[in-house]
Amino acid sequence: MTRAAAIAAEIPRLRRYARALIGDVAAADDLVQDCLLRALDNQSQWRDGATPRKWLFRILHNLHIDEARRRQRRPAEVGIDHADAEAAPQTATAAFEIEDALADLPDEQRQALLLVTLEGFSYAETSQLLDIPVGTVMSRVSRGRDRLRRSLFAGDGGQTRLTRVK
Repeated sequence: MTRAAAIAAEIPRLRRYARALIGDVAAADDLVQDCLLRALDNQSQWRDGATPRKWLFRILHNLHIDEARRRQRRPAEVGIDHADAEAAPQTATAAFEIEDALADLPDEQRQALLLVTLEGFSYAETSQLLDIPVGTVMSRVSRGRDRLRRSLFAGDGGQTRLTRVK
């Protein structure tokens, strides 16, 4: 398998992570495209014999951080993705609730949680990707799960917000 083919094989995982991380399909696709361009331009940095997965996620993570810093310096944009959420079917509304709950997490918790739970990276691999200690990854994942649980399962008699959506 060529390097380009190995990189292309990781696109679905990159897209899934980026969409869950950002919550905006168009912005996530832009992030993945930027990641792929950077990866193809810098193929020589990828070590022979290794899979490109960790390398690509590291590139994506660094690009996301750079973009977050840029967003802090400019006004917020309003997307149309959530404009008609009330008219959507209940399952779509539930997806918006989960997406919103993920978006409410601090970036550090969301990144660690998505890499471990959605992408299946180990704590050690996530530690390497985010360049933080393993204990910090474990703490962020735990706090992120707790915060999601409180957000989604808060309310009357233990009912979820999701089951109360009509």
